[in-house]
Amino acid sequence: MKTEKTQGIESADHAPHGKSELRAEAMRARAQLASTLDAIELKLNVPKQLRITKRRIHVALLRLGNDNPTALAGIALGAAASVGTVVWLGARAVLSNRS
Repeated sequence: MKTEKTQGIESADHAPHGKSELRAEAMRARAQLASTLDAIELKLNVPKQLRITKRRIHVALLRLGNDNPTALAGIALGAAASVGTVVWLGARAVLSNRS
């Protein structure tokens, strides 16, 4: 059974010996580092993440509208009712504070 320690020993036995092998290993390491940095940048780029999420929601709503327009209408009606309720409660609270 191989453990992490034994794998490290085996890979040390097969370490690159020539200059070209060392350069190739360095290029692979650079490529892996660049890939990791790109992934981190993508995750931390909030505006880009918001654009991606917006696109996904848009596509999902288009699919839902094509597959089941009644469900989409129900979702739209529920959202409108929720917004209307929040606005009504807010207006009521403002008017009650004026009195």
